[in-house]
Amino acid sequence: MELHFFTGKQPGFEQAAAIRQAVFVEEQGFHNEFDETDETCLHCVISDGPQPVATCRAFAKEDGSGRWIIGRVAVSLPYRGQCQGEAVMNAMMKHLAQQGVREVELSAQCRAAGFYEKLGFISTGETHMDEYCPHVTMIKTL
Repeated sequence: MELHFFTGKQPGFEQAAAIRQAVFVEEQGFHNEFDETDETCLHCVISDGPQPVATCRAFAKEDGSGRWIIGRVAVSLPYRGQCQGEAVMNAMMKHLAQQGVREVELSAQCRAAGFYEKLGFISTGETHMDEYCPHVTMIKTL
């Protein structure tokens, strides 16, 4: 497995986009998957040779808190159950911590909150809808 970090829509973005398209658009039915944040955020992709396996992205929260937001965490269907979601999250958090980030936040689908709890995230109790799907805000100190 190979790990790649890049900013914006540099080479490698097509791999992240392919995973997100398959998982969030085709499997889960989201319509607003791609946005302007993709242009400037930090992306992480794990690949198995030419095959993209898992991805996530991160960007600094605009409130001046120094907190970063991790999102768009997705794993390709053939690689689920092989700890690739955990691997991509841990890689991103390690990278952010090395850059001096001390706290991260995410908006988890409520059905996936247990996955993030196992990674040390704590629910703030704030739930909201993203399109049709309930999400909960979660934070973690790095």
